[in-house]
Amino acid sequence: MKKAYVWTMVAAMALVSACGNNGGNGGNSAEPAASTAPSPAANADAGGAAAEELQPEEGASLLVWESKEERPFVEAIAKEFTEKYGVQVKFEELGAGDQVNKLINDGPAGLGADVVLFPHDNLGKAVSAGLVLPNDYYEEETKAASSEIALNAVTYDGMLYGYPRSVETYALFYNKKLVPTPPKTFEEVEAFAKTYNDPKANKFAIMWEVGNLYFNYPFLSTGGYIYGDNGQNKEDIGLNNEGAVQGMTYYGSLKNKLLPLNSGDITYDIKKGLFMNGTLAMDINGPWTTAEYRNAGLDFGVAPLPSINGQPASSFSGVKAWYVNSFSKYPNAARLFAHFTSTKEAQLKNFEMTGALPANKEAANDPSVQSNEIVKGFLEQFNQSTPMPSIPEMGNVWSPVGAALSDVWNEGKDAKTALDNAVQQIKDANNGAAPK
Repeated sequence: MKKAYVWTMVAAMALVSACGNNGGNGGNSAEPAASTAPSPAANADAGGAAAEELQPEEGASLLVWESKEERPFVEAIAKEFTEKYGVQVKFEELGAGDQVNKLINDGPAGLGADVVLFPHDNLGKAVSAGLVLPNDYYEEETKAASSEIALNAVTYDGMLYGYPRSVETYALFYNKKLVPTPPKTFEEVEAFAKTYNDPKANKFAIMWEVGNLYFNYPFLSTGGYIYGDNGQNKEDIGLNNEGAVQGMTYYGSLKNKLLPLNSGDITYDIKKGLFMNGTLAMDINGPWTTAEYRNAGLDFGVAPLPSINGQPASSFSGVKAWYVNSFSKYPNAARLFAHFTSTKEAQLKNFEMTGALPANKEAANDPSVQSNEIVKGFLEQFNQSTPMPSIPEMGNVWSPVGAALSDVWNEGKDAKTALDNAVQQIKDANNGAAPK
């Protein structure tokens, strides 16, 4: 499941993440920074006023962590930032998914970056460890500019922490030679499969990783949910309510209708190979596959997922955002940089240079973004997505639900029984009970 947290696509469609080298910053303080920003009250009219009013500390310099693929954008935007504010910015490569774990040790030791960037599902861990400052001074501007889904993702326990930069989710890839018009409903997928499927010839209407909760959340989302209160309430588990059970029951029925294979026989590589060979008509996948499909010479499109049981299919989504290290010696300069690199203009520049999909509403609707058919398909799906819960207890969900999916798909077990068992395991884990 870790793979699903880190998303990449290449060139103009890239949603970037990666691994990189790390390093230290001797300029950071070993004590958490106080909230030294001027009062945000003066920014009621927003409109960029905050950028003029907040001033960097005298002699400030910044260290920024980001992945190798983002280096061109970060170095370009850092140059603009230095020219405007006179603050030098040093860039060090570190994959987004690795930053919180490294900051746990490097932050208190005064070695961490002043500004970090990581996927939102790591936010609970970061906040619980006291690693990041709230987005306080630019709160109103950030809320006005960013999509609601992105804002929910970078908010923890009612407090806004992140400066949203980019969004990511999976959607429906379709071979235009086989499926000229993408299906709107799973019923349409079923109808197509009746005339197209030929398992002996490896011909399948659609594939997805049926054993992976990440890609099967759409079935549970038709009335169900992981945790309540926008994924923040570990006491409210919605995985075995009526809507979730109905969705899981329908999911189980699709083995005979669409994919007469066990979950272990439907892997990322198998799907990719069949789609590239032209025998798989549709693939539910993420943007990291775009470059390979394009390089294979396929004529394909990307569309939102087909509806399930008459309801929109909500995919899991991720939001990458900038955060200010609470141990930074220069928290105001760090706030300035996090804001400067997440404006509409900065996100459009990032999209142009790396393909990262904007979290800023105006940037996402810009013609340069909307004119790209592949990008537009992912953004349309993002608009009906659900951010993965960021609380630490999300770690207790993957295995029990994965086992339930396997029981229903491979063994034909009752959906309610499987989900009830999963929920009990999650509750036990959340309450610290030893596994039985």
